[in-house]
Amino acid sequence: MRRVLPAMAALLAIGAAPATPPAVRAWQTDAEGRQRLAPVALRGAPTGEAITIAIRPERRYQTMVGFGASITDASAILIQQLPAARRAALMRELFGRDGLRLGFTRLTIGASDFSPTHYSFDDMPAGQRDPTLARFSIAPNRATVLPTVQQALAINPRLVVMASPWSPPGWMKSGDSMIGGTLRNDAYAVYARYFVRYLQAYAQAGVPMRYVTIQNEPDFSPKDYPGMRWPAKDRARFVGGYLGPALERARLSTRILEWDHNWDQPEQPETVLNDPVASRYIPGVAWHCYGGDVAAQARVHAAFPGKDTFFTECSGGGWRPGWKTGFGDMVQNLMIGSTRNWARGVLLWNLALDPRGGPHKGGCDNCRGVVTIDPVKGEVRRELEYYALGHLSRFVAPGATRIDTGMAADIPNVAFRNPDGSIVLLAYNRSDGAKRIAARVDTRIVSHLLPSGAAISILWNASRG
Repeated sequence: MRRVLPAMAALLAIGAAPATPPAVRAWQTDAEGRQRLAPVALRGAPTGEAITIAIRPERRYQTMVGFGASITDASAILIQQLPAARRAALMRELFGRDGLRLGFTRLTIGASDFSPTHYSFDDMPAGQRDPTLARFSIAPNRATVLPTVQQALAINPRLVVMASPWSPPGWMKSGDSMIGGTLRNDAYAVYARYFVRYLQAYAQAGVPMRYVTIQNEPDFSPKDYPGMRWPAKDRARFVGGYLGPALERARLSTRILEWDHNWDQPEQPETVLNDPVASRYIPGVAWHCYGGDVAAQARVHAAFPGKDTFFTECSGGGWRPGWKTGFGDMVQNLMIGSTRNWARGVLLWNLALDPRGGPHKGGCDNCRGVVTIDPVKGEVRRELEYYALGHLSRFVAPGATRIDTGMAADIPNVAFRNPDGSIVLLAYNRSDGAKRIAARVDTRIVSHLLPSGAAISILWNASRG
């Protein structure tokens, strides 16, 4: 336990508020990871040249749901393997008020590549089917995933939970396998009931689902783990003709998000949202980071301004080595880019992985979790994604509203107004040299020399100034 607690104690020290907090506080992470959400001193109005970021609270955009990462099978297995005291301390650090304050998570409906086996909640022997769902059970989640999300909710009762399937049960598909294939035409109705049974079972276990998507990455069919291609017109038919009505009949308030895939094909969610029957059951679109540009979120929002935007998956890994590359990409494209392009919530992929990037069965062999848990030593290492998330999750409360800022040269940024009136600015220096920034809210100005590759979160306390 001595190996885990010092890092946790450092985080708690960052989060601990003095009895009378100053009017403005700031925390910085640098490009080398030597500073990690470290408190830094600010100056008043600059005396020389500075890049000015004007914050305009009166110009308001989307209301935020939260920030977080997915509780995959791999993540839950590793968390549950920790001794009870260490597990409780880590969960408080991730979801608690004095920690990262994660407020959004995603579960997998059955197996993903980050599962030790390829399972659904209604597996059948080859060639057999279960049209009445007599064999349905969430038993595969009861030992690890369910207690992990229950503990997270006990710590943060406002935690928003969503879920996504990687594949229907194999017997519902051509090929009779969770790998590859497509959903059989005669399985649309039973697959809708499968969703209802899953949502009801989790609700009965104290885990209501706010959102669901119908297929993770529906334009990708993996060769070694569960997945399925599902064209836009057929997704619209399933939502409009089957799942939407089934949720209504079951009186479930879970909302359906469309797409759950990359930025490179905005025409796919546009096709579904243009279907008038499906669209009435779909309040928003979910996006991933592995192809295209984050501006696709704004394109679809402009075409369908009444629909919400969520960012639901991006993994760190060996393809983003080093702090400057990995941390900078996470902050620029996700924390800043995704929220500036209308995301109400931002989710990274695995909450926890082991030092070898597992456990997994197929798929990514060099992914990185928000934390790395060594199941042998019981040690927890906080990865760069932890700090990228923390630059917003620690300071932007549920119900905060994104507010307007100008996009300053070399300093991507985003700002929010919390329900208590406090204001948060996240800025990142993407240039090759240090830049003096001046952040202004009304007549209140602070300045700071922001190192190259560094991010800073500035919090203006609502009670002063």
